[in-house]
Amino acid sequence: MLFLLGGFLLALGASISAGELVLATTTSTYDTGLLDRLNRAFEELFGARVKVIAVGTGAALELAKRGVVDLVLVHARPLEDRYLREGWVINRRDVMFNDFVVVGPPEDPAGIRGLTDAAEAFRRIAAAGARFLSRGDNSGTNFKEMEIWRAAGIEPGGRWYLLSGKGMGDTLVQADLMGAYTLTDRGTFLSMRGKLRLEILVEGPVQGGDPMLMNPYGIMAVNPARFPDRNYVLAMAYIGFITSPEGQRIIAEFAVGGEPLFYPTALKEEPDFSEYVPRDWRGG
Repeated sequence: MLFLLGGFLLALGASISAGELVLATTTSTYDTGLLDRLNRAFEELFGARVKVIAVGTGAALELAKRGVVDLVLVHARPLEDRYLREGWVINRRDVMFNDFVVVGPPEDPAGIRGLTDAAEAFRRIAAAGARFLSRGDNSGTNFKEMEIWRAAGIEPGGRWYLLSGKGMGDTLVQADLMGAYTLTDRGTFLSMRGKLRLEILVEGPVQGGDPMLMNPYGIMAVNPARFPDRNYVLAMAYIGFITSPEGQRIIAEFAVGGEPLFYPTALKEEPDFSEYVPRDWRGG
């Protein structure tokens, strides 16, 4: 059977079009609508249905560890490395990036607008006792937030520090209603900006801000040696599609108001072997 993938004909001895692919991913890829665009193209190409479970990165990786999904698309490299190292997921590929930004009410009670140091912004929010709404859900965004608090030398807590326990879209809505600061990926914020009073107050590296706020995404298949009943062949077809020229084009062209929500990174003239293995791995 022949399939056209990224301009190349892929010959498969057996059809991979039967069945359902179960993808665990972050709320940011789901809330922005990017996955709808990618999955429609994939389903048309392979004749297979993609079922999406949108949760935080930590929860998505736990679903992989339990063998209830076929692959994961997430954005917290230290967590990804842990599950790669333990053998629950394999064949990691870089897919895309955007960045995190600190958003808050236009009044900016902590005076963080225009800062280029996210840790300093967090220090000022804590010093002012201004409301900060954390996702508190072990997501990639929550993981990055805690990294910034550590860099700021602060253990957040108290009446000013609140937890939503929800995905990025719901957290932004709550923060808007409360007049609170929060950390968000740029893509989700841009997709919802027209419905919110919140403003970007501290930029990430996409707009020349703090490099600490970089937000890369990776995709991995569940290890078929651990879970032979999962649809590994279709999972690898999806990884091949999303990292192909066609998949990367869809990502590059996905925008709101002319502003890209994600930037593709899979296609590289020079190989970067660190994308495939835990970053602390060293060959013998």
